[in-house]
Amino acid sequence: MKKSKNYRSLAEKIDRSKEYPISEAVTILKGGIKTKFDSSLEVHMNLGVDPKYSEQVVRGNVVLPHGTGKKVRVLAFCKGELEKAATAAGADYVGAEELVTKIQGGWMDFDQVIATPDMMPLVGRIARVLGPRGLMPSPKAGTVTMNVAQVIKELKAGKIAFRVDKGGNVHAPVGKVSFTAEQLVENATTLIDAVVKAKPPTSKGVYVRSITIAGTMSPGVRVDKAVAR
Repeated sequence: MKKSKNYRSLAEKIDRSKEYPISEAVTILKGGIKTKFDSSLEVHMNLGVDPKYSEQVVRGNVVLPHGTGKKVRVLAFCKGELEKAATAAGADYVGAEELVTKIQGGWMDFDQVIATPDMMPLVGRIARVLGPRGLMPSPKAGTVTMNVAQVIKELKAGKIAFRVDKGGNVHAPVGKVSFTAEQLVENATTLIDAVVKAKPPTSKGVYVRSITIAGTMSPGVRVDKAVAR
């Protein structure tokens, strides 16, 4: 695939053999990414774990201090008084059976899904649709809860979930190019700290093998792993 002129120009400014201080990595990307849209920045971490063993699966949640810059559409499965609480907290869609029917029909205009425990048998009907997209509510992710109002507010404020993939990598957004460098650095270090704290007790040797920050359509900049200590 042919790279754009902007991609090639930015790549020439990056020393692939060097690990940059995180503030410098952010500055390079902010100054070099030239897109017609507000590009997202993501942190990519390669971890020294073997995810085929359940006890070495790294996952967690973290609230980014400055959010992701993306409007998060939250769908809440709940009834009664909690339905009112979810609506008041800012949920974009609230309901039960009717939402399951819409999703079964192909509707997917939402970014996060939460549910109260009593709704999970109902939500289970669409597990094959939500699961592959990382949208299935779960107690471990904090998205199966009776405290729907608090979780909705956290999701709207920039709470994200991370989970290691089969290759031992964690990928997560940390903001937009339009954010200030300070905001991006704070978001990125908050995420990195959360991944470090989620280190499984069974993980031996080097835990954080590499950290890279990249834009949606940009080359990556390797980050000094000292930020993860």
